[in-house]
Amino acid sequence: MKKILPFSLITIAALFLAACGGARSLTPSYASTEAPAMMELPAMAPEAGFVADQVQANSGSGVPAATVERLVIQNADISIVVSEVETRMKNIQIMAQQMGGFVVSSNLYQSYTSNYVEVPEAQIVIRVPSEKLEEALGKIKKDVVEVQNETRSGQDVTAEYVDLKSRLKNLEAAEAQLNEIMQTATETEDVVNIFNQLVYYREQIEIVKGQMKYYEEAAALSAITIRIIAEEKDQPIEIGGWEPKGIARDAIQDLIYFYQDFVNFVIRFVIYILPVWITIGVPLYLIFIGFRAIIRKLRGNKKKVEPKAEVEEEKK
Repeated sequence: MKKILPFSLITIAALFLAACGGARSLTPSYASTEAPAMMELPAMAPEAGFVADQVQANSGSGVPAATVERLVIQNADISIVVSEVETRMKNIQIMAQQMGGFVVSSNLYQSYTSNYVEVPEAQIVIRVPSEKLEEALGKIKKDVVEVQNETRSGQDVTAEYVDLKSRLKNLEAAEAQLNEIMQTATETEDVVNIFNQLVYYREQIEIVKGQMKYYEEAAALSAITIRIIAEEKDQPIEIGGWEPKGIARDAIQDLIYFYQDFVNFVIRFVIYILPVWITIGVPLYLIFIGFRAIIRKLRGNKKKVEPKAEVEEEKK
């Protein structure tokens, strides 16, 4: 017992030190109500997506404010109208690679104009270095027929990143303490317990490092989602060379959309709704017919019994 008591006190102290760092988490339900202590981040190049700025925060423990660089995730969404969809999609893929980025996903599919003409349409998602975001958007919009919409968004994850860095430091300190205890432990049970604790903290360290790496990569490479629309699809309706405008055009388009919806309803009714009704309705109707026949039969037997009873009474 005398040997175990100091060892137990050291183990409890190490676990308490790690718990101080594990209390902070990115999940809102586990977030601390106190402002996290801001620690100085290591110097990182502008290419890593760090926007030059200063943030000052004081922790509840009275630690002086620290100066850090903001970590901002920047993304953009844009829809463009072009004459050659496939060519423009290939050019964007090449542009992303030349700028040091890559293609996340690309999808080329067939769409239809208001005149039911089949035309290609595409959607592609690329990532480029954040400092080249403006340049990439400029090249994407170059020589297009029209830019239908363009949206840019930014997410400041500086506080989350610094919080993760603080949590990582505490977890690594706890791991070091447990390693020291492991070297002095002699009992098999103690060694197993310490080993299990080390496995847990090493797992938490890897999780935190993964989250930090995600923030760093997301800030270093901005995501751009591009929708590429064929020029033919963006053209107004043409009827015999005459191009209706304003209310007339809108009325014709609404009428076409109505017929589209009506045909879709008929197809769905014939293929799906009608078979379902038949499947459910026919058995229910047969059950109803059988039930009604049984009731009629019972009523007929009752009527036959009553006259016989009256005849026997008259004879008496």
